[in-house]
Amino acid sequence: MPSHHVAGEPADSVLEDLDTAAAAYAERRSEADPEALEALREDLIRYCLPFAGRLARRYRGRGEYLEDLEQVARLGLVKAIDRYDPERGSFTAYAVITISGELKRHFRDRTWGVHVPRRVQDLSLEVGHASMVLTSSLARTPTTAELAERLGVSESAVREAVESAAGYAPASLNAPVAGDGLMEFGDLIGEPDEDLEAVTDKLTVTDLLLRLPARERRMLAMRFYGNRTQAEIAAELGISQMHVSRLLSRALSWLREAMLSDTPPRWEASDRPSSHNGMQVTVDRDGAGLVVRVRGEVDRDTAERLRVGLRHAMSSRTVVVDFSGVPLIDAAGVSVLVDATLTAAAKGVDICVSGAQPYVARILAVSGLENVLRRC
Repeated sequence: MPSHHVAGEPADSVLEDLDTAAAAYAERRSEADPEALEALREDLIRYCLPFAGRLARRYRGRGEYLEDLEQVARLGLVKAIDRYDPERGSFTAYAVITISGELKRHFRDRTWGVHVPRRVQDLSLEVGHASMVLTSSLARTPTTAELAERLGVSESAVREAVESAAGYAPASLNAPVAGDGLMEFGDLIGEPDEDLEAVTDKLTVTDLLLRLPARERRMLAMRFYGNRTQAEIAAELGISQMHVSRLLSRALSWLREAMLSDTPPRWEASDRPSSHNGMQVTVDRDGAGLVVRVRGEVDRDTAERLRVGLRHAMSSRTVVVDFSGVPLIDAAGVSVLVDATLTAAAKGVDICVSGAQPYVARILAVSGLENVLRRC
């Protein structure tokens, strides 16, 4: 596995190139026999262990032994390696999300006896630390107002965190109940209630849904609350089923990441307006050649517009197709580009695609347009 290591440095000082290592593993695993595959997998796990350890150390000082956190991080690392699909982007980014998710679930499931929102869990730990610091400096117990001022939060948030702290590291269920000593505390607890268990997640999802654009909220409601098919949603909204599929996938991916994060990621709106009619193609002269600038998703509904723009540009000797504003492209869009390259070759026109985003560039490359990407 590639690394940069200076003799005499500890193992954790190695600067791992995780993406390169994971890509090499993914490429070789399709051809390796089971025994060789297991050896490759173990090599990649060992190579990534320092990275998992660094993520685990971010969670020190929260009442858990570092050794336990490192074990949890390693479990997340193994899951990330086993589930990684190189077609979906950076391994490092995927591993961070997976390992951090395992660590957060560990704190939620192992150290909190009741379901407490993650933001309240973190604030509860911060309140405890701030209370110790202020008690030492003031020689008395700090007031709620003093804690709120130090942490930069409201007094009500501090009170909520203090009340929630009762759910951290609760008493053992095996503790004997006062009396004859034959009954344990756990005997008094009812059966798990799945509906109650889901309350926190439902509240979190409800809050996150409000952060999504109205169109995505409506589509999710139609799909999961109205039990509508993608075809039915597409017909009602006046867009293609493929477009509905992409929008749902993007919204669900954002929700999944937001559920595993302390701070929800920013919703990255598509450059393209909500209607498929919003895809824009402009043709501008640049020196001796022409630049075809495309903004928006190129799919079955918009591909013809790109075809028209490229057809007009074939009067020049050089054509640069600027794809920096294209977040997605489907088979219809790829077909238009393939036809354009064939037409350009027949007319002696030099054509290339510039600024393609990684996801789009990968689609073009596997569609046989890699040479067009390299020319720019």
